[in-house]
Amino acid sequence: MPVSAMPAKRGLITDTYKVVKKVRKEDTQRKRSPPPPEPESESPQLSERERDLLELKNFDLDWRFGPCTGISRLQRWERALLHGLDPPQEIRELLLNRENDPDYSHCLWRDYPL
Repeated sequence: MPVSAMPAKRGLITDTYKVVKKVRKEDTQRKRSPPPPEPESESPQLSERERDLLELKNFDLDWRFGPCTGISRLQRWERALLHGLDPPQEIRELLLNRENDPDYSHCLWRDYPL
């Protein structure tokens, strides 16, 4: 068989790979959704109880005063005072004013087993 004088047709690289068009910057800016609205400057007002419980939660999470599991908040406050850790006086006043309320007297982790 005679060999053809023309070499075999080679395919172009663009025949093998899909052509991907680059997206222009202007197109992406037009398709973006508008930014979310700015949050309102006023934060929701907390009740006095919610503010107190938030302070007590922060006291529970402050490791400077030692661990808080297994003891009441007042016991933890007194232990911190005994060891010279200078716990906040406001916390003691909160605890003494609401001694009979378990939300105030028990620590944040009371519902979790030791």
